[in-house]
Amino acid sequence: MALKKTSLIIGRQPLVEALQSGKAIDKILLQKNASGEVVHQIRTLSREHNIPIQLVPVEKLNGLSKANHQGVIAIVALVQYLDLQQVIDHVVSEGTVPMFLMLDGVTDVRNIGAIARTAVCCGAQAIIIPDKGVGALNEEAMKSSAGALEKIHICRVGSLLKAVDDLHLNGIAVYTSEMRADQNVYDLDYTIPCCVIMGDEGRGVQPYLAKSADAFFKIPMAAKFDSLNVSVATGMILYEGMKQRMGIKSVSNS
Repeated sequence: MALKKTSLIIGRQPLVEALQSGKAIDKILLQKNASGEVVHQIRTLSREHNIPIQLVPVEKLNGLSKANHQGVIAIVALVQYLDLQQVIDHVVSEGTVPMFLMLDGVTDVRNIGAIARTAVCCGAQAIIIPDKGVGALNEEAMKSSAGALEKIHICRVGSLLKAVDDLHLNGIAVYTSEMRADQNVYDLDYTIPCCVIMGDEGRGVQPYLAKSADAFFKIPMAAKFDSLNVSVATGMILYEGMKQRMGIKSVSNS
């Protein structure tokens, strides 16, 4: 797979035009003291499209481009971010049962790439990420995904909690892992419309988000060792989901 290279949008008016056209943008780097009517317009448009703005010193911008950047440079996204409701409608209209992933605080881009590979292989249709606090879907993430990030719907939202509300409104159950849960991963029903929240390896799913889940589960382990890599854990969970959906009762090596 030929790896796409990051491209930049340099200058205020070119960025406004890109935002108005709906171009996929990963994030906007804005000089700390930048002001003016066009800057206000950029801020407004970025909120409308859930595009994060990072305030940076002018030296940062100068290091990215020697052109007249006017205090703003945007990094073009390597994937197309989609609206969550539109993705739900699309998946349902195809006659398939939603099985989504939500990533909360997963910052390692290699893990994100590996998660995307597993998601595609196991039949998940979408990955939901926040506009802040998640690893960038950059060249390294794309490489780690082996192209999977281009084969699955990526929904970037301003609030994961609101996204959970939207999932519930569409009849999609939300599951999350909890070490002290009574149910094991294989006790849950993955044949129904569902979304699994995966959290950072250190802190897990944030408490306020976990409270919104419909069910909790744990991954049983033979050894007393509670440090599964998030991409490995995701693979175990999604495989169970795929197994249930395919009606697999046992796996044979023959």
